[in-house]
Order: sequence, then structure tokens, then C-alpha cells
Amino acid sequence: PPPLPPPSAMLASRGPALCTALRRAAPGGLAAFHSSARRCRGARVAVVLSGCGVYDGTEIHEASAVLVHLSRGGAEVQMYAPDVPQMHVIDHSKGQPAEAESRNVLVESARIARGKIASLAQLTTANHDAVIFPGGFGAAKNLSTFAVDGKDCKVNREVERVLKDFHKAGKPIGLCCISPVLAAKVLSGAEVTVGHEEEEGGKWPYAGTAGAIKELGAKHCVKEVTISFLAHVDTKNKVVTTPAFMCETALHHIFDGIGAMVKNVLKLTGK
Repeated sequence: PPPLPPPSAMLASRGPALCTALRRAAPGGLAAFHSSARRCRGARVAVVLSGCGVYDGTEIHEASAVLVHLSRGGAEVQMYAPDVPQMHVIDHSKGQPAEAESRNVLVESARIARGKIASLAQLTTANHDAVIFPGGFGAAKNLSTFAVDGKDCKVNREVERVLKDFHKAGKPIGLCCISPVLAAKVLSGAEVTVGHEEEEGGKWPYAGTAGAIKELGAKHCVKEVTISFLAHVDTKNKVVTTPAFMCETALHHIFDGIGAMVKNVLKLTGK
């Protein structure tokens, strides 16, 4: 096949206005270029990512669902990720580790954030009304060591700080999929859900996580992904959780469950 035209030619074919906008946006301006349009001030919500890709980072569909529902709820969003190396890199086409590769969690998370992201060390309760953690194995590999150590896991110190600070300030915390293990480890006695406690023929392939949550000292609440039981709200600790991809189900159920979690988080902010 003939070679592709150079990027400059491709941009030029789209019109001079686009070319001008892109040149002004880079370098250093990509974050502003990709940011959402300004809106009336709503709840200020921090979203914490753990990379880019279900097996070694943030589950992308879950992150997108969180962002869509926050946008619909009128929230003002800022994304964060720890500036640390990933535990490992997975070739998602093969489901196997790419032994020769290494990646940075913040750099990979910037793919989802369209460049508008900051180091987790900069996240403070003073600037936000709530915090949400999408799932994906990155929560168990990069935000904690749960994937390797189970109930004896350690949580990234910045993640632990954020969870404790928001809890102490009485500000809501939302988590989905595997990420509720973070709250179970850090917030003693919290109530969370990762769905069911039995695999039920493969419908709940990660059901064993519920047992680990109990061993961590948290209370596990059985929840469905379907419309009747979308999310669990721990009103005492202001922790809201939903199973998401812990269940083998249709994508729209995942999307709706995350929507219920986001809606309850926003409700708890009082804004």
C-alpha cells in the first residue's frame, strides 16, 4: 500500500483552523485542549486511575462510565494517578506479561485522562468534595499489592493517605469492581460490595475476593449488577461501591451500576 502522508499533510487536509488549534495546544497545552467545556460549578470530584488496561491498570470501560456519569451529574472532575512504575505490563492481546517492558502508572493513566492528569501526591481533600476509584487489576497491582498478597496486602502510601483523609473529612468515596479492597484494607469496619460470594458457574469469577474483604476486617454486602441492586451505600463511612466487571454480564448493566454508584456519591456531597 502507498505510504501515509506525513502528519502535517494530514492535519492540513482537515483545515487551517484545526492545525492552528493543535499547534497552540502542544507542547504543554494538550491538557487544556482535551479538557471538557466549562460548566456551572457542581461537586468537585477526584478520579484516581491506576494505569490503562484491565489486566495491568484501570479498566477503561469503567473509567469512561465514571466520567460520563460525573459529566451528566454536573461534576467538576480532576484525574490523578500515582507516579510509580507498574507492577508489570500485560500484552492484552495474549493475556501474558510482556517481560521486556516497563511502564509508569501516571504516564499510562494520562491516556485515559486525555492528558489532563496530575500526580496523586497533589490530591487533597481541600480541593475536592469526593473521590472515586474505578476498577481494573491496576487497583490490585499498582494501587496495592492485593493481587499478590491478598489479605496481607499493602496499599500505596498516597492511596492510603487519600482514603484516610477523605474519610476523616466526611467526604464520600466511590469504588467499583476490585477497588473496594482498598477501602476494606484502609478503613476498618467499612461496608463494601464486590457482588456475590460464590462463583455460581462462572457468573462471578472473582467471588473469592469477598472472603478476603471479610478477612481484612470489612463487611461484605452481597449485591447484584442488574437494575434492582446496583450499588451499596455505607452511609456511616460514606463509602459507595458497585461490582461492575466482577460479574460476567452485559456491558449496559456495568454502566448502569457505575451510574448508581456515581449518583450516590454526588448525593452524599450535598451539592
